[in-house]
Amino acid sequence: MKWQGRRGSRNIEDRRRSGGGRRAAGGIGGIAGVIILLLGWYFGVDTSQFVDVGGGSQAQQTTEITPADERAAQFVSVTLADTEEVWTDIFREQVGERYEPPTLVLFKGATQSPCGGASAASGPFYCPADEKAYLDTSFFVTMEQRLGAGGDFAAAYVVAHEVAHQVQNELGILGQANRIRQQVSERESNAISVRIELQADCFSGVWARLAQEKFNSLERGDIAEAMNAAEQIGDDTLQRNAGQTVTPHTFQHGTSEQRQRWFATGYDSGQIADCDTFSTDRL
Repeated sequence: MKWQGRRGSRNIEDRRRSGGGRRAAGGIGGIAGVIILLLGWYFGVDTSQFVDVGGGSQAQQTTEITPADERAAQFVSVTLADTEEVWTDIFREQVGERYEPPTLVLFKGATQSPCGGASAASGPFYCPADEKAYLDTSFFVTMEQRLGAGGDFAAAYVVAHEVAHQVQNELGILGQANRIRQQVSERESNAISVRIELQADCFSGVWARLAQEKFNSLERGDIAEAMNAAEQIGDDTLQRNAGQTVTPHTFQHGTSEQRQRWFATGYDSGQIADCDTFSTDRL
């Protein structure tokens, strides 16, 4: 992905130097600690309070911003700027409305949101309460080293997916779906969540196609990187790699095949109307 030297977004809230990463005294360290962090990331639970990844017992962890962190922040800023321009065009041409972009909060270690605590264990997420996406820049390292989903465009796919939740929020889809989720059983709520996430994957594909048309920023192999990322973070693949039995009724994001297919649907079409995951019987 060609991104160096290009315009970055102003809708970045950088909390990486705020020193929010706390460490629990007597926390679990070593390999066991890493496993707990990964399980917490997968299930969306903040487990960092139980983990002492540094082996110390200090109450406050010093936040060090590495060159890799700075590169990731610059990359995220450019990618976010691309989403702002592309979705502004899409809303004008396909929706007939004005697009309001989200703010992206960069943090390292831990921070707070109206939707709960954010940490390296919780992974990237979008909070509709403040219309912000939250991202620990070290997550890209996790993607590459632990999930086997490296590459610039794999990281861009993650950013685009969280921005897609803002698109759903702007269109009124996310609020309506979440209201229904609060009124149904856990199994039914999970099924709705899968439709939300697959639509976000499809919207990510729409963005990728139109970003290529607008900026000519994609390089050979970029779409393959996004498709590989979609495969590695499918619910069935994550459960299998964690040594668990694959249990579809617990899925909240969709299978690897579904995530890849809906991303490809959006990329092939370039039309948000083709991303209606709520009306189809075949996810």
